[in-house]
Amino acid sequence: MAIFKGAGVAIATPFNQDGSVNYDEFERLIEFQIANGTDAIIVCGTTGEAATMSEKEHMDVVKFCIDKVNKRIPVIAGTGSNCTQTAIELSALAEEYGADGVLCVTPYYNKATQDGLYAHFSAIADAISIPIILYNVPSRTGCNILPETAVRLCRDKKNIVGIKDATGNIAQTSRMMQLAEGCIDLYSGNDDEIVPIMSLGGLGVISVLSNVAPQQTHEICQKCLDGDFAAARELQFKAIPLVKALFSEVNPIPVKSALKMIGIEAGPLRLPLTEMEDGHKKVLEDEMRSFGLIK
Repeated sequence: MAIFKGAGVAIATPFNQDGSVNYDEFERLIEFQIANGTDAIIVCGTTGEAATMSEKEHMDVVKFCIDKVNKRIPVIAGTGSNCTQTAIELSALAEEYGADGVLCVTPYYNKATQDGLYAHFSAIADAISIPIILYNVPSRTGCNILPETAVRLCRDKKNIVGIKDATGNIAQTSRMMQLAEGCIDLYSGNDDEIVPIMSLGGLGVISVLSNVAPQQTHEICQKCLDGDFAAARELQFKAIPLVKALFSEVNPIPVKSALKMIGIEAGPLRLPLTEMEDGHKKVLEDEMRSFGLIK
């Protein structure tokens, strides 16, 4: 059984002005997500700024999220690393804390061959029993899981169950799903590709957009799951201008500005990320208003 179907939010991490985690606002964001139909929470991924957290801080945020959600919806912990041993340790802690699954990105910077990717993810899978979703985002990592490798991992390791596909390469995704013959739970990693990915057999999205528009993102996915791709397509088209604005600068810079616009004090970003440029912020505000999220 899939960990979740529908819209999983790649949740942002609010910070205080001194850079510490703002747990009060994080709890508000969690409750906002659950109240508005989010199907799962993915904590401490790219959008959560895990790359600038210490390992202790990272896992404290994961545990807080798991405890506050309290099994109301699935929580998937981002536990990937370019160091296999670190990924194993983080994943084991996430399992101990009660995560429903983990999201593991491909090794970045040092990268890996396809054999290296197989060995890396196999080692993580052998160390834990909860489900693993692979995260393929070559634009950030410089490393691409080829279809044959993804299928091999999902077939050989029973707890490697799916992939977050942020390649932007529909041809590669189509090839992977052809080879998979149903063994891969596929999730879109791009908010502007939810319908195309789900038309290939995807189960949903791991979404930045869901931070500010959880109901609307859930609805796009639900229409696809119901087989009403015409209605889903119209909802997808309506969301594209806002999605474009949310990615006008490096994620999560725009979405933290967007959260502030809806009244959630997401706080500052950690360096090397900086605040959104005024021109981009104005476009984002206009699109938020057009989408009905602010007045």
